Amino acid sequence: MPTIELPKPIREALAEALSRHLKDEFDLEVKGFDAVFLLDWIAEHVGPHFYNQGLADAQAVVRKRADDIAEAVAHLEKPARF
Repeated sequence: MPTIELPKPIREALAEALSRHLKDEFDLEVKGFDAVFLLDWIAEHVGPHFYNQGLADAQAVVRKRADDIAEAVAHLEKPARF
C-alpha cells in the first residue's frame, strides 16, 4: 500500500488538533515536529486499517448496487415463445 500523503495544510491542522487533544485529555505537551511525527506514525500504523475498512465498505455498496441492477435487468426479461 502506498504511503498516506496528506496535503500540508491538512497535515498541519491534524497535528495541531492532535496536540490540543493530548494536552486537554492527558495534560501532555506534544507540539510542532513531535506532533507531526506522532501523526505520521499513526497514519502509517493505524491508517491502513481505516483505509481497508473504507474499501470493504465501498465494495459492499458496489456489490449491493450490482445485485440491484442485475435484479432490475432480470425483471425486464420477456417470456419467449417457441
